[in-house]
Amino acid sequence: MAYNATGHMKLVRQGKVKDVYEVDTRSLEFVFSDKISVFDKTIPSVIPHKGETLCRSSAFWFQVARSSGIKTHFTELIPPNRMRVKKVQVLEYSKINKKTTDYLIPLEIISRYYVAGSLWDRVREGTVKPAKLGFKTTKDVKYGDKLPEPFIEITTKLEKVDRLLTKKEALRISGLSDTEYNELVRSVLTIDEKIEEEVDKRDLIHVDGKKEYAFDENRDLMIVDTFGTADEDRWWDWESYSKGHFVELSKENVRQYYRQLGYYDRLAEARKLSKSEPKIPALPESKIKDISGLYIEMFERITGESFR
Repeated sequence: MAYNATGHMKLVRQGKVKDVYEVDTRSLEFVFSDKISVFDKTIPSVIPHKGETLCRSSAFWFQVARSSGIKTHFTELIPPNRMRVKKVQVLEYSKINKKTTDYLIPLEIISRYYVAGSLWDRVREGTVKPAKLGFKTTKDVKYGDKLPEPFIEITTKLEKVDRLLTKKEALRISGLSDTEYNELVRSVLTIDEKIEEEVDKRDLIHVDGKKEYAFDENRDLMIVDTFGTADEDRWWDWESYSKGHFVELSKENVRQYYRQLGYYDRLAEARKLSKSEPKIPALPESKIKDISGLYIEMFERITGESFR
């Protein structure tokens, strides 16, 4: 194992949600923390049990993917909040080509099934037209509309700010062939079909989500990082949705809290004017308790397993 001078595993990356340690030359360990972030700001509050719920949800979906014939980098769950995964290289675009093996594909694949989030913003602005989403050109698209077909978008993964890519640019920076790109999209849709099938039993709607992939040493595609959690994906309650209400059962709940506080507007204004950004306030104890309960509830509704 790779240890530092203090006798602990070497910290490779400290993220907003999870820390990544090097176990040895072929393995990493993810440690899921109880930290929470929104708008690229880490909130000075911790959410009890959040890390454990995300870790266990991720492990659940890796097992579902594997049973569907999809390779993953997941190797072992270490309760309550750690998992071991296969290590791959993180390479610059210039070092990637169609023969490169054992590397993180520098793309994030977003799959959308309903009009929500940033897609809704672009629909309102008129930058995404109804026809692009599979609707008739005359369709008056509303927030929460179910899309006629899955809407796949590709963004950068390793750049400072994620940006949307055309398929042509995605292929250029990732080293993917057309065939491999299609295989990647098929993999996303296959996993999402399994997610929908599973959570439908517990009256959850899978609104959208994001996924990441890598090539192994044989250049076989495998899904990596984490997906299908209350952080990565957006979920709605089916009963509320059927009555025209959108109950956010994900981290979106926390984003809305800071929007209602007016914090997001102040932050956006500061960023627009290149001024120093306002510090994000801590969550009140009552909100921390509610959010902790939401993460536990979502673990149980996503996986069908009992938290304790």
